[in-house]
Amino acid sequence: MREGDEPYPPLRGAVPAPRTAARPDSALSTAVLALVHTAAALLVCAALSVTLWHGLHEPAYALAFGALVAIGETVRWGAAPREREPAPLGAAGALAYALLGECGGRPTTHGVLQVVAVVFAGTLAGAVPQLARGQRTALDHVARRVLSVAFAAVCFQPLYNSGALQEWGKGAPYALFLMVLMALTALCDAVLAALVLRVRSGFPYGPLLREELRALPGIGSAVCATGAVIALAVAVAGLWALPVFCAPLLLAQLSFRRYEAIRTTYRQTIASLARSTEIAGYTPPGHARRVAELSCAVGREMGLTGNRLTVLEYAALMHDIGQLSLVDPVPGGATAPLPADRQRRIALLGGAVVRQTGVPAEVAVVVERQADPYRDQPLPARIVRAVNAYDDLTGGDPAHAPGALERLRAGTGRDYHPGVIEALAKVLSRRTAPAAPAAPAAQGPREPLGDETGPAAPATEAHPG
Repeated sequence: MREGDEPYPPLRGAVPAPRTAARPDSALSTAVLALVHTAAALLVCAALSVTLWHGLHEPAYALAFGALVAIGETVRWGAAPREREPAPLGAAGALAYALLGECGGRPTTHGVLQVVAVVFAGTLAGAVPQLARGQRTALDHVARRVLSVAFAAVCFQPLYNSGALQEWGKGAPYALFLMVLMALTALCDAVLAALVLRVRSGFPYGPLLREELRALPGIGSAVCATGAVIALAVAVAGLWALPVFCAPLLLAQLSFRRYEAIRTTYRQTIASLARSTEIAGYTPPGHARRVAELSCAVGREMGLTGNRLTVLEYAALMHDIGQLSLVDPVPGGATAPLPADRQRRIALLGGAVVRQTGVPAEVAVVVERQADPYRDQPLPARIVRAVNAYDDLTGGDPAHAPGALERLRAGTGRDYHPGVIEALAKVLSRRTAPAAPAAPAAQGPREPLGDETGPAAPATEAHPG
């Protein structure tokens, strides 16, 4: 129910992870995810059983909110695969039903279990297309939605039905209680979202949780506020408040789709520029893609999130763009044999090209400084330099990974930052773990760069640029 609102789009959708990339690094995390799914399943079974046995209370209200959730989920799931979709109408409708105590001035009688049953039915109806295509992440989403809404309903419905909240009246204290409850619900969902991504991607839990929390002040707070406002409006005006308050949210969501089309074009332009050195024969095919994907994994391992991770990815994709200034390509695209001043000149020319693309200035700085001594480099430049050298040594062949890591470790303290090399080693070690179902990363879509010819032959020298 929270989505990232970065000022410029991440290209992580343009860098597909290899099939071995998304692996958990412990059986414990997988067991925890299974526990989350089991808890959601048991809760849904109990809710459906009780609701079917006793029947629906206020069927019109349940149908209206269930339809709202289903419509919101259908629009959300209609987004591009692995795309973060802002303004989820389904989340706002589900939260509003969990916080519904009155409708048109008359008290409601539905309880926690009916809230869970209705929200589950609406969410499942909207997610059917994804489930039919076998996308297991749809189950993760349904489980998160059920548990988060159940948390809100458990905190609200018993208090309201007992009359404890009515003692506060309908003024500011009541509204403040709703907002505090929404904040706690958003925090609960952030914990669950980070946990799911931890298992699916194998990345450390801490950075993933920080990234989820970072998104809360953006669209997450808007969704929570909308859910609370819808509940308050329906309590006074009845079900007529649903279209009045939800139509603007739906229109905003559809408008965002048009904005996403522009962002997609922007991402594709950057991805095409990143491949220009490969097409011109300056670097091996797939080199930029592999460096960008592995750099993002190392960046996450070292705690980078949000915009810093996006800067790293942009820079990794375009780190070799300065080689277009060379009259003749260097063997294998490795610039290590070149004099240091020429390496820096290539890096500076690459930064100048990057500045013309419209990407943030931080990306150009990373590209420009990748040939500097590592002690003078920002962290993204250190990561790009080390990962770039690793890919030069392996050529994308995992069989050469042990020897490449030894070469890089031998250069720590002189050419590479020790912490970066150890983070790289941790990421690579997870890729040798037993396979597990792959899933998307914490933020951003993943789209292919285009036709790839596979890993190139291993380079004989590592290069920092």
